[in-house]
Amino acid sequence: MVEERRDQRGERDAREGSQEVGEAWGRSVRPEETEAWEALVATARRTVSEGLVVGTSGNVSVRVGDTVLVTPSGVPYDRLSPEDVTGVDLAGDRVLGSLVPTSELPMHLAIYRATDAGAIVHTHAVHATAVSTLVPELPLIHYMAAALGGPVRVAPYATYGTDELAENMLRALTDRTACLLQNHGTVAYGTTLDQAYDRTAQLEWMCRVWLTASSVPGLTPTLLSQGQVAEVGERLRGYGQRG
Repeated sequence: MVEERRDQRGERDAREGSQEVGEAWGRSVRPEETEAWEALVATARRTVSEGLVVGTSGNVSVRVGDTVLVTPSGVPYDRLSPEDVTGVDLAGDRVLGSLVPTSELPMHLAIYRATDAGAIVHTHAVHATAVSTLVPELPLIHYMAAALGGPVRVAPYATYGTDELAENMLRALTDRTACLLQNHGTVAYGTTLDQAYDRTAQLEWMCRVWLTASSVPGLTPTLLSQGQVAEVGERLRGYGQRG
């Protein structure tokens, strides 16, 4: 039995590589957290399969009551299992799991404390990251900027995982649900994981459109006015199915 436990621990250590592993923290996982963790892992894997991140870059979180479930640091998403659930409280103290949370936890917690966000997706998407190095705000190339609250701002650069970056990000997110991080990537939040992911994908698509249009020699893209985008924002309030 002792040898069996050693073998199981060895397999787990090999699966998680150099990731710090210890005894499970805090209480047991609740059913709603198990379900939320499964959705979080699926969303994290989607960011890889759809090219929004490479390797373990980027991170995803979802709020369940006063607990924030978040992807752990340095663990490939395809290796995450139900036993790897990682959770912290709004102060950042671990309450679930044995893995160290993402190094970008300050950004996630800053959003949850300041907004009604239910989920957050952070990526290093190629086109969005490229745009973040060129302009202080994504030009209004498409009316779907309205779905993010208006013109998408670029948060000034700061070292990843720092409170400074979290503060810069919050300023860029004022009255917005997404922003770019200079020389870094994207952050988007929503009431659900699906909404946060869709906003991330929409932002990356708009960045790609602007880069494509602005790369044509001798031509300058036609941009929308803030008034035109605001008008779309009003129309979007009634968009979709009801009932």
